[in-house]
Amino acid sequence: MQRITDNVYVDTELWGANVGFVVTKEGVVMIETPQYPVDALKWRDKIAEYGPVRYIIYTEPHCDHWTGGYFFKGTVVAHEGTRETILTSAVEQFKERLMAGSPESLTLMPADFHFRAPTVTLSQRLTLYLGDHTFQLINHPGHTPYQVAVYIHEERVVFTSDNIFHKVKTYLQAALPYEWLDSLKRLEELDVDVLVPGHGTICDKNYLREQAAIIRGWVDVVTTAIEDGMSLEEAQEKLADIDPDPNASMKY
Repeated sequence: MQRITDNVYVDTELWGANVGFVVTKEGVVMIETPQYPVDALKWRDKIAEYGPVRYIIYTEPHCDHWTGGYFFKGTVVAHEGTRETILTSAVEQFKERLMAGSPESLTLMPADFHFRAPTVTLSQRLTLYLGDHTFQLINHPGHTPYQVAVYIHEERVVFTSDNIFHKVKTYLQAALPYEWLDSLKRLEELDVDVLVPGHGTICDKNYLREQAAIIRGWVDVVTTAIEDGMSLEEAQEKLADIDPDPNASMKY
């Protein structure tokens, strides 16, 4: 866990999404939760040193951002699309993932373990006020349609969610590439010094152009396949080993 400003802490070493929290005069706001119960419990003990958790923000629908929510108190906030994904997700499938990735976590899950769906949602924008801090939640479609950036202007920090993969492989499985490029431009307009990516180490706005180049690289690969007359099946087969991302071989 690293302290990146006076009141913002981030852990970029967990398996899964980066997790952070902001300390305010009236409590703590978490952004994401550790996906493995063993990590979530350690985080719960650590975060208690800074105050009660008042809000938990999930920034996207992929499960590595929200499966640890059960272990924390506080109001859960997310995009409407993320809520729908959580409500239709199966705990048994998550347990199967834990068998492979974190078997010790299975013994830490009580019988009533469940996924915490948000009780407050947004479609485009939402602002939370806590203590002296303002949290602007902004829908930035890209990696998924439901990505939410969390901008804390008092700290000059934005949590970008998975629209930024800093120096690690970029995943596009549910992506809207053209909207993603537009969202990167919107991130560049924010008055911030620090970007907390969804994956990878802390960065600044200088990385936005490199991230955009990776997205455009994928668009070019697919466009070429279409121009060459490939069917969907042919493209899936022939492009499987092609990745224009220079960080493709690096840790997720």
